[in-house]
Amino acid sequence: MKHDVVPVIVKGVMPTSNGCAVFLGDDAKTFVIYVDHSVGNAIQMTLDGIKKERPLTHDLIGHILTGLGATIDHVVINDVKEGTFFARILLRMENELGKKIVELDARPSDSTVLALQHRRPLFVAKKVYDSVEDMTEILERVLRQQNEEPPSAEDEDEDDK
Repeated sequence: MKHDVVPVIVKGVMPTSNGCAVFLGDDAKTFVIYVDHSVGNAIQMTLDGIKKERPLTHDLIGHILTGLGATIDHVVINDVKEGTFFARILLRMENELGKKIVELDARPSDSTVLALQHRRPLFVAKKVYDSVEDMTEILERVLRQQNEEPPSAEDEDEDDK
């Protein structure tokens, strides 16, 4: 598996008019997946370590997996077609009957939340990685703009002189 997938991390989550842009990548390349607001918020809350008063859907899924004795092994974003990404969650199950790997079809957004919550690796298939546009410069520009402080009232008064 090592040669046909690339390990990636979540590099940023940015709100958009229709949802959120989730920037994924490694040191060489960044790409973006667009998700709905609720999943974008779940990803950001997980990244920020925010504890929720009540379990959200992804928390519930994690509790169900734990209750069934299954653990997330890893997640792979395995395909992209016409701008829609696809993913697989690989579960590891072990009981008195033996070991088993179960592979589930899932949205990359949900898969990413679960991988982050359970501190499991997130991969992208090499064919997907090679096919997506590199958005590294765009992410860096957005992050720079977010980190720039707006001019203070004093600065604006100085400009008027």
